[in-house]
Amino acid sequence: MDQFKGQPRLPKFAVPNRYDIRLKPDLIACRFSGSVSVNLDIVTATNFIVLNAAELSVTNDSVSFTNRDSSKVFKPSKVELFEDDEILVLEFSEQIPTGLGVLSIQFEGTLNDRMKGFYRSTYEHNGERKNMAVTQFEPADARRCFPCWDEPACKATFKITLDVPSDLVALSNMPIAEEKIDNSLKTVSYQESPIMSTYLVAVVVGLFDYVEDHTPDGIKVRVYCQVGKANQGKFALDVAVKTLGIYKDYFDTPYTLPKLDMIAIPDFAAGAMENYGLVTYRETALLYDDQHSAAANKQRVAVVVAHELAHQWFGNLVTMEWWTHLWLNEGFATWVSYLAADGLFPDWKIWSQFLHECTDGLKLDGLAESHPIEVEINHAREIDEIFDAISYRKGASVIRMLQSYLGAQIFQRSLASYIKRHACSNAKTEDLWAALEEGSGEPVNKLMTSWTKQQGYPVVSVKLNNQNLEFDQSQFLSSGAQGEGHWIIPITLCFGSYDVRKNFLLQTKSETRDVKELLGSQVDGDKSANSWIKLNVDQAGFYRVKYDELLTAKLRYAVEKRLLSPSDRFGILDDSYALSMAGKESLTSLINLMGAYREEDDYTVLSNLITISHKVQRIAADAVPDLLEYFKLFFFKVFQYSAERLGWDPKPGESHDDALLRGEILTSLAQFGHDLTLDEASKRFQAFLEDRNTPLLPPDLRRAVYVAVMKQASKSNRSGYESLLKVYRETDLSQEKTRILGSLASSSDPELILEVLNFMLSSEVRSQDAVFGLSVNWEGRDVAWAWLKEHWEHIAKTYGSGFLVTRFVSAVVSPVCLLPLLYMLCSICFLSKLEIPIFWYTRFIILMECSINYNSSFFPFCFPVVQFASLEKAKEVEEFFASHPMPSIARTLKQSLERVHINANWVQNVQNEKSLADTVKELAYRNY
Repeated sequence: MDQFKGQPRLPKFAVPNRYDIRLKPDLIACRFSGSVSVNLDIVTATNFIVLNAAELSVTNDSVSFTNRDSSKVFKPSKVELFEDDEILVLEFSEQIPTGLGVLSIQFEGTLNDRMKGFYRSTYEHNGERKNMAVTQFEPADARRCFPCWDEPACKATFKITLDVPSDLVALSNMPIAEEKIDNSLKTVSYQESPIMSTYLVAVVVGLFDYVEDHTPDGIKVRVYCQVGKANQGKFALDVAVKTLGIYKDYFDTPYTLPKLDMIAIPDFAAGAMENYGLVTYRETALLYDDQHSAAANKQRVAVVVAHELAHQWFGNLVTMEWWTHLWLNEGFATWVSYLAADGLFPDWKIWSQFLHECTDGLKLDGLAESHPIEVEINHAREIDEIFDAISYRKGASVIRMLQSYLGAQIFQRSLASYIKRHACSNAKTEDLWAALEEGSGEPVNKLMTSWTKQQGYPVVSVKLNNQNLEFDQSQFLSSGAQGEGHWIIPITLCFGSYDVRKNFLLQTKSETRDVKELLGSQVDGDKSANSWIKLNVDQAGFYRVKYDELLTAKLRYAVEKRLLSPSDRFGILDDSYALSMAGKESLTSLINLMGAYREEDDYTVLSNLITISHKVQRIAADAVPDLLEYFKLFFFKVFQYSAERLGWDPKPGESHDDALLRGEILTSLAQFGHDLTLDEASKRFQAFLEDRNTPLLPPDLRRAVYVAVMKQASKSNRSGYESLLKVYRETDLSQEKTRILGSLASSSDPELILEVLNFMLSSEVRSQDAVFGLSVNWEGRDVAWAWLKEHWEHIAKTYGSGFLVTRFVSAVVSPVCLLPLLYMLCSICFLSKLEIPIFWYTRFIILMECSINYNSSFFPFCFPVVQFASLEKAKEVEEFFASHPMPSIARTLKQSLERVHINANWVQNVQNEKSLADTVKELAYRNY
């Protein structure tokens, strides 16, 4: 049996094609029993059957194999569960011949509290606390519910039966085929599923309400939620019904199941999970309340629903062959969710907001410790760390780049062909390239291999030398180091006007083009010296651009005069910020550029400007603290125009983007300590306490007001804090609770910050939500560090089995003050032999990271995270890592340490800028 230990994949002795599963959860004892019969094709005569199982009790006498041809029953001579490898090995004294047969296993397990496998979630009904049973199997946790071949390529059909209390709702992937009630127990049998992978199997048992609708094709769509919240599911229901139609047309393939259920789970580690026909969500990602949810919440629900439904085609119908190709699932679902949201809500200008996705991918992929889109996975335990911004956001961004290069119609036709060709089976990246190459006639495989099989991305440097444009490409690294990468880059070039543009492939390291020859009759060469030049038009490409000083000055003028599209204004700012961080441009140059955005009114551009302002403030606080007040005055002036244009009160008929922007601008001013904003927020909060339905505090303003309240709160002046806790305790809306939790640590008083952190570990905060209260401000980072050191034993003992510790890590994505301590917590859990499943950390980052780092609409209640930015701290972190190794999160921790070094280097560079002081003072007092 030992020969099977440590193998990355299951042996191919047997191939499953059908499961018959019966489960009986005990929601009081929090245990379950079950049986599974698996139809197998024994392809090689063998004395062993090896499959996946974990945390299940299986005995010798509960296992048998029946040969279908001879009806002979084989009983195993030995049954052993290798917990480290999560495999169940069945040894038979007599060789099992090739052919068909049925493997039958009975088992028992625990409904765990770790939000993985088959687990329990809690809710209240009529004042009584109850348990529900929920499954979460991606990437490799179906094995914690029933023994199975838990690999995506091992597709099969599933016939599921549940024995549950008769008063509860029991859901699975397929519609109910039969239901029998026997007093307090009912047996529910479901229709057999189409062929699918084990990670998509789903079961939910609990007490729920629902709302229902049908697509024009007659597919029944329901949204389930806690009793009393059904109305909050109507928006998601409408989005789902319409999105199924959009995807049917786009993929030229109908949704393949007879029903679609979506359900809000009170305790859920990820944002959502695309189980075939039964999609599970966090409440905040599915429910929307017209009275108390913000515009950002509405957008998030729409995009997350569109993402999960995209998986019904890209992931469920056509499934990656192995986790190396995870990006085929997640990159495409991310990209196409924007396509659906844009079709449903064109006034949202959602494609502009897609730039946040691209920037997030660029940020992670700018690290030396990044990884390629396609990364070899040798063992199931390695899967978790690739559920990150590379698989999702870089994946989505290179898809957008390829679509832009091939053209929308050709891309769509080729994609539909790919779906049809691989429906109900598995595919690799090369299969997609083949379909796109066939449909376009372009060398897609050659072009895209440089983007998927090597990590990183290029920065294209461009300078104008007389009438020549000189292009150079090199790998961009946020550290400023020199990389070795080389790409085939689809260059788009705009010259003085969007009517004058050119596309070409940059295949060499350097290339020089004559302007007139490049653009031909489109441009008058005599006037070219006075024209601005913009590369990567509308930011369609996954690369950065560095301009020479002359071109930079012309672009700054073009930004100020609004001659560029919002996407290009976004890209110029974001590239300049990244280049400043890497030491390739000065902070002085960056803030001069930021001043050109004073009259900016586009939501996406301003949202990024806000984020960059907070990051610059944090670097300035460490590098040049005596200039910090000048930086704040400068930022006040940068945002003054938009704040005055928008005001505090929503305007009739205003755009969705203005509703989003008002909250972000005011929140930012509150965070910076703007006195007028703090005073107005206090007045509106008082009116809200007197009347929770006051029009003075609509949902879009609440985050800003809550931040302002806590900004002024202290240990000695705690009335605002106590009032905010009262609101938290009274509301049953998850979005409101998380808004409040994300605001509580905004105080500058170390004593109050400590009290807030202690509150996060109290029974009043769901474990999944404790992460929101860890977003302390700059003044609180040392307090947070000390707090974690003091409480690590409690956290390790209470939450070492998984999700709270890993959620803490997800909340403070490096470089942050808390990461080293969290690493210590994980190490202690490891040394104590407590399980630390990293999946929940990395999976949750997908929806959290954007908000933490970009103030985006996905999680509008989170703040930019506090960073360490000194070489001394970097050394401390490095020494700690060296003495506390943990292989399972090695990549994540290396990335964290690298970010600390990057910030430390940036601080040093800023300290050496001689003109910075004069520039920031002049900008702070300039009369615009």
